[in-house]
Amino acid sequence: MLSDIEIAQSAELKPIAEIANQLEISADELEFYGKYKAKLSDELADRVKDNSDGKLILVTAINPTPAGEGKTTTSVGLGQAMAKIGKKAIIALREPSLGPVFGIKGGAAGGGYAQVLPMEDINLHF
Repeated sequence: MLSDIEIAQSAELKPIAEIANQLEISADELEFYGKYKAKLSDELADRVKDNSDGKLILVTAINPTPAGEGKTTTSVGLGQAMAKIGKKAIIALREPSLGPVFGIKGGAAGGGYAQVLPMEDINLHF
């Protein structure tokens, strides 16, 4: 079985503009941070604010533990499952604590085949 880092390093990243296009988000509605990362713009929020469709699945925990609880892995896995059954799915994650940087907890980018990449950028605070 491959380790998380081996899985991450073997993945071929798609440009974020290509992923956004699949979700009907134009490049003008993104704030790019390189080829593989972007934030969604206020213009996109304004464009979709009156849309009636959509569902929200909240993945949370009451008390975080020093080693983390797998919330990111669960969120990524749910997003992947929704896409697999043909739904347009977007996950939103908060920036991680500094635990991964100081080696006091696992990476904050998921695990196994349910990871957010590039993990180094996420764990080192973009």
